[in-house]
Amino acid sequence: MSDAQLAPNMPKWMVDHTELYLKSGGKDGHMYKINLPNLPEREVPSLLLTTVGRKSGKKYLFPLFYGRHGGSYYIVASKGGAPEHPGWFQNIAANPEVEIQVGTEKMKAKARVAEGAERQAMWTDALKFWPPYADYQVKAGSRQIPVVVLDPIR
Repeated sequence: MSDAQLAPNMPKWMVDHTELYLKSGGKDGHMYKINLPNLPEREVPSLLLTTVGRKSGKKYLFPLFYGRHGGSYYIVASKGGAPEHPGWFQNIAANPEVEIQVGTEKMKAKARVAEGAERQAMWTDALKFWPPYADYQVKAGSRQIPVVVLDPIR
């Protein structure tokens, strides 16, 4: 992942979070502390996703909240409820071979979009660790927010 660069136009809090994660080797930053309005402070698990840019061919790094499902990880392509999918999702649609760092562990994974009952189970779980996903889905309108499974390649 050392040859990956931060995705362009990333918000400052994401840049700071990623830099902390990388500088500590994943010891810091894995559990992201955040305060949401009208809710107590919470810790949300985060991983670093590296994709290959669909246009540039460069490796890009994204910090994302995640959940576990069996032996796999999953992430939510919410983009805060924007009408279009995030760039990282478009990258994995073009090339599902990714790298992830979860805490101090680095691995290769293959990304796929969850469907049906599997998606519903993950979506329900994601709402527990990040309740704003429900609001994002409302804002996204007719765009169903994808849940992406990251199956480690061992």
